[in-house]
Amino acid sequence: MKTTIDIPDSALADAMRFTGATTKREAVVKALEAYNRQQRVNDLVASFGTWNIATNDEIEAGDLAEIAARQGESKTRATAKR
Repeated sequence: MKTTIDIPDSALADAMRFTGATTKREAVVKALEAYNRQQRVNDLVASFGTWNIATNDEIEAGDLAEIAARQGESKTRATAKR
């Protein structure tokens, strides 16, 4: 998309220096990509604490329960075969 904007020379020079861009267009694109990436990270960080993720203890308890259930199934099958 073609757009005409007035960017201060010092801001554009800094963007070119910081991004390593060789053209003004490349500097603007890289700066926008970096800004958008940072906003996505900020959104992700803001969502921390809102997820209901199991604790390590809960995961281990679930693993032990699954192992016990499988062992019970094995014993039931062995008894049924007799």
